[in-house]
Amino acid sequence: MPKKEKQGMVISNKMDKTVVVQVADYEPHPRYKKIMESNKHYKAHDAENVCNIGDIVRIVEAKPMSKDKRWAVAEVVEKAR
Repeated sequence: MPKKEKQGMVISNKMDKTVVVQVADYEPHPRYKKIMESNKHYKAHDAENVCNIGDIVRIVEAKPMSKDKRWAVAEVVEKAR
């Protein structure tokens, strides 16, 4: 089975070798059919500490590295201005 991939924005890089990535998901409301946005935060492993706040990154599933870190940064898609 292939590894899951998600794309999101870095909202925190205060931890060493870890970033918090906010991933947006868009789904229609079950009754009113309006497109609703839901955000979820993932802690991802950033081995070289290259990510900064505002960067758009692609994260992939990885083996558990700590209590709640199960994703790794695959690439920085777009750097923050």
